Amino acid sequence: MARGGFPGMGNMGGMMKQVQKMQKEMATLQEKLEEKEIEASAGGGAVTAIANGKKEVVSITIDKDVVDPDDVEMLQDLVLAAVNEALRNAEEYVSKEMQKITGGMNIPGLF
Repeated sequence: MARGGFPGMGNMGGMMKQVQKMQKEMATLQEKLEEKEIEASAGGGAVTAIANGKKEVVSITIDKDVVDPDDVEMLQDLVLAAVNEALRNAEEYVSKEMQKITGGMNIPGLF
C-alpha cells in the first residue's frame, strides 16, 4: 500500500485543490453567463434574437418591413430560425467556456 493513502490514489490534497479551483471558476462563469449576450439573425437581419449565456432568449427584434399580414408563416419561420441559432450559439459559447475550466473533461450534469 502506498504511504499515506490507497494504491493508485496519488496526491489527494492536490486533487482537492484542483476541484476547489474548478468550483470557483465555475461560479465565476455562471455570473459571466448571465451577462453574456449572443446574437443571431435570420432573413438578412429582418429578425434578430439575443440569448444570454444561460441559454435564455432575452430579446427579439423584428424589422417592420418583414411584417406581412398575408404571410405570417414566413415571419414565424424567421423568428424560429433566429431564436434557434441564438440558442445554438449560446450552447457553443458555454461549451467552449466549460472546456477552458475542465480541460476538456466531460463532466455530466454541468450546465
